[in-house]
Amino acid sequence: MRYCKYTIETVAEAEDIIISMLYDLGVEGTEVEDKVPLSESELAGMFVDIAPETADDDGSAYVSFYLDADGDHDDLVRNIRAELDDMKTYLDVGSCAITYSETEDDDYINNWKKYFHQFYIDDILFIPSWEEVLSEDHTGLVIHIDPGTAFGTGMHETTQLCIRSLRRYVTEGSRILDVGTGSGVLSILAFKFGASSVTATDLDICAQTAAAGNMAANGLDGADFKLIIGNLIDDERVQDEVGEGYDIVVANILAEVLIPLLPAGIKALKSGGIYIMSGIIDDKEEAVVNACKEHGLEVLEVNRQGEWVCVTGMKRS
Repeated sequence: MRYCKYTIETVAEAEDIIISMLYDLGVEGTEVEDKVPLSESELAGMFVDIAPETADDDGSAYVSFYLDADGDHDDLVRNIRAELDDMKTYLDVGSCAITYSETEDDDYINNWKKYFHQFYIDDILFIPSWEEVLSEDHTGLVIHIDPGTAFGTGMHETTQLCIRSLRRYVTEGSRILDVGTGSGVLSILAFKFGASSVTATDLDICAQTAAAGNMAANGLDGADFKLIIGNLIDDERVQDEVGEGYDIVVANILAEVLIPLLPAGIKALKSGGIYIMSGIIDDKEEAVVNACKEHGLEVLEVNRQGEWVCVTGMKRS
């Protein structure tokens, strides 16, 4: 399917009002590009292992929206131009020049698939739905994983560190809490390693579809899996739903999130429970280890891969 892409050249301070105007005119989805540094709360809501680097903020911004190429959008675009011209009379909105191009849906929905192929972590084969097992000799564990619009394929070093720790500590019947589950890859592995139930949390509602699809693809659609959307750090509703008594808590996020997460994560653990933390860049290792000790966790091991670190602790009695 072909789409018309319209891009408005503006300034960062005018992004919100332009997006609101587009919504009022019937444009339901927008894409924003700017160089504004991410806030702490925005970083907390990202499912990446380190904040992306951006160029110096020059105040510029681009707001794009997509429309069905087969439709007649002349009136809509005319109304948008009129609204932008009106905004210029009372607000700095930049040039508001509109550029136009056409794109296939594969270009911005499925294009990432050509870069994601099957791969191994130790003896575990990870494979996307659009590929077949290449090696007839593989007799080990096979994980079917499509990240979709949620993050997490298992390929990144931080996820690999978590997987190895889960494999070491999960026992038959373990209850697991997976904080920031994303595509659900760690939850899936926990079940495969013997867990009886997994409760997961995530800030991104896209994780619901991604995790459910991946659970089904791995024969786990009937598993005791519960996903809660919300922030475990400070949302009492989420904390109440999560509850306590877990054998293992695993969190593959950022050090800046892992540290404030510790009180809630430790509370969810049973006495003697294991806390696995990854997503830690090497220069944050000391801060995370110290925070664990300050909150009463006994640090059992620190594992490293490349510039990434995984800290595993145990809740004392």
